[in-house]
Amino acid sequence: MQLSRLYSALFRPTLLNMSRHPLSLKSLCSSCLSTSVILLGASQIAWAQADLSADAQSDTPSVVLDEIVVTSSADASADGLPDAYEGGQVATGSRVGILGNQDIMDTPFSTTSYTNEYIGNQQAQSVGDLLKKDPTVRVARGFGNFQEAYFMRGFVTTSDDTMYNGLYGILPRQYIATELFERVEVQRGASAMLNGAAPSGGNAGGTINLLPKRASNDPLRQLTLGYGQGDQGKVAVDVSDRFGADDAIGVRFNAAYQDGDSAIDDESSTLGLAALGLDYRGDQYRLSADLGWQDNKLSETRPSVNLGEVSSVPNAPDGSKNWVQPWTYSNEKDVFGTIRGEYDFNDSITAYGAYGMRRGDEDNSLSDLTVTNTNGAGTTARFDNIREDKVQSAELGLRGQWQTGKIDHDWVIATDLYDQEEKGAYAFEGARPNNLYRPIKYRDNSWSDTAVFVGNANNPTLTNEKKLQSFALADTFSLFNDKLKTTLGVRHQNIKTTSYDYNTQAKTASYDESAWTPSVGIIYQPTMDWSVYGNYIESLAPGARAPLTNNGEAVTNGGQNLDPYVSEQTEVGVKYDNGLIGSSLAVFRTDEPRAYINDANTFVAAGENRHQGVELTVFGSPSENMRFNAGVTYLKAEQKDTGDVTFDGNRVIGLPTLQSNVNLEYDIAAVEGMTVTGDIIHTGARYADAANSLKVDGYTTLDLGARYKTMFAGQDVTLKGVVTNVTGEDYWQSVGGYAGAGYLNAGEPTALKVSATFDF
Repeated sequence: MQLSRLYSALFRPTLLNMSRHPLSLKSLCSSCLSTSVILLGASQIAWAQADLSADAQSDTPSVVLDEIVVTSSADASADGLPDAYEGGQVATGSRVGILGNQDIMDTPFSTTSYTNEYIGNQQAQSVGDLLKKDPTVRVARGFGNFQEAYFMRGFVTTSDDTMYNGLYGILPRQYIATELFERVEVQRGASAMLNGAAPSGGNAGGTINLLPKRASNDPLRQLTLGYGQGDQGKVAVDVSDRFGADDAIGVRFNAAYQDGDSAIDDESSTLGLAALGLDYRGDQYRLSADLGWQDNKLSETRPSVNLGEVSSVPNAPDGSKNWVQPWTYSNEKDVFGTIRGEYDFNDSITAYGAYGMRRGDEDNSLSDLTVTNTNGAGTTARFDNIREDKVQSAELGLRGQWQTGKIDHDWVIATDLYDQEEKGAYAFEGARPNNLYRPIKYRDNSWSDTAVFVGNANNPTLTNEKKLQSFALADTFSLFNDKLKTTLGVRHQNIKTTSYDYNTQAKTASYDESAWTPSVGIIYQPTMDWSVYGNYIESLAPGARAPLTNNGEAVTNGGQNLDPYVSEQTEVGVKYDNGLIGSSLAVFRTDEPRAYINDANTFVAAGENRHQGVELTVFGSPSENMRFNAGVTYLKAEQKDTGDVTFDGNRVIGLPTLQSNVNLEYDIAAVEGMTVTGDIIHTGARYADAANSLKVDGYTTLDLGARYKTMFAGQDVTLKGVVTNVTGEDYWQSVGGYAGAGYLNAGEPTALKVSATFDF
């Protein structure tokens, strides 16, 4: 009987949590339990039953326990994905680079992992749709061609540098649809030792890792129909099952098609995708594989706004207005795949490896708008681009545990490889008059005599090669019954890039440099509810190339590359978790190198952007009928030692001092199955130029939604609806998208999205 009570004490809270959220049992990893917990629970039951006599069993009331669901791990690990936290919106842990899956209370870094349940309930269509709900992230547009980019701690992380199951460069560059992933893991801060250098040289402020979908123990048959304001329709299917002895083989298939107009005038898109996820779970080894395809076509998508010689920032136009040219489009098609495996040599040593590839094709005809007067007057230019990418990414590693005296060690040795070939061609021509508020539509898209063509659009040639190679090792040693953990690690990274002339294929530039990036992290848990941590870690990027001339004079080191840029981060924080509510408070500082031409006309790395801030995140389910995800970020990002006193001490382009989010869900007791939701997003004022003379107003938006779980013809059905920007605010959502650029992107208009999900 004592064993039965022990079992109840250990497992009943988890079972109750799962019973509160029955639909989450059908999701791949919302409220899933790890394999290790299942095995432990099974052994407890067997032990208790063996210890009871037949008479004792006859006197003991029978108890029917809810079924415990195990799901296979996306990363082929034995323990599977970390469990969902109370409320099902975030997970209790996430992958932390080469350290593998870590509980949020056990890692000296700031992380959040959003579950598939939360992604679906938010009706997020892309990574950006979801991350705008994160209080530490702001979504921007990178490089002007509708690529999603993310401001994290004031630095830009582009979608080029998003990871897929721990590998860089595998997912589509511009837009990543939510049907392609199970979880979104946000790792805040620098991470060169943990993840290696990012291919595009970013990620000083954070790294985003997406996890693929896997088959759970229960079969899944799901159909979703969606509709968005502007006549946008969508259909998606998600099916999975397990086969073989002990259900060792899993198959998960997703497909979606979306087509129609958006809530913005003249804007339309067509999206098609399919993804197949396979896995095998054995006693000693585990394998998984993914194959994906995405075809994203955009037509007359609203472009960014560049600022010319203006004295102030023009007011944001109506959110539904569009100043696009009628012939513009952007097409992107990608095929990608990965394979990953783990092998246990024994209980203490595991080898792992992964390989991924992507083939991407892009074809764009774009128009931008440069405003030169606050009345909206300006010019429109044209830029066409052809790009082909061939990417390969791989990692190999060995991890294990050992003990020296009373010190426990978790160690890992890993090597990472990244190889990218880029082909391309482009063309552009000069500006024609236009106006932000009264757009002029130029129907004729034929090229003028002044157009410039670079490369062959019909047969694009090799323009860039990039090879990243690194070797890393880390050791986490634990003391005082795991209350104190210290992680020491170092990575040696080589960055090699080569550029070629678009027409002649002659080598125009090359870069081949290496650097060591160390890291140390300490976390202490004085009680089960509290953790205190600190870390030092770095980010790595290629050094800039010196220009040949400056104001007509030759630069003394023109054409030479600077040493790799190393951004240094220090961070301290505290974490709280009582099982119902979790919270994390981080105080950080990151110094990122800058470069400028000094008085001796030499290009030097002497300045820096200093980003100091405080992040607070809170999440969980304080009551059975309420869930929330909220937080606030204070950021002081300054330009320092820039070589120009006009800029020293000014704020970095595009960054607010304050930003905050509140996401709330509440179950209506009077209507069984009904949940109402609300999102408040606030972003403070920003500057669009380094001199801080062009101030962009802040904004606050409100989204309201509801979902209703019911039965139709004997099947589970979930109806969802959300109205974005309920108050109809007109605002500039983002300022900039890469360093030194202050272009503006308009915010979303008021719009309605509805969907119905059928479980068969």
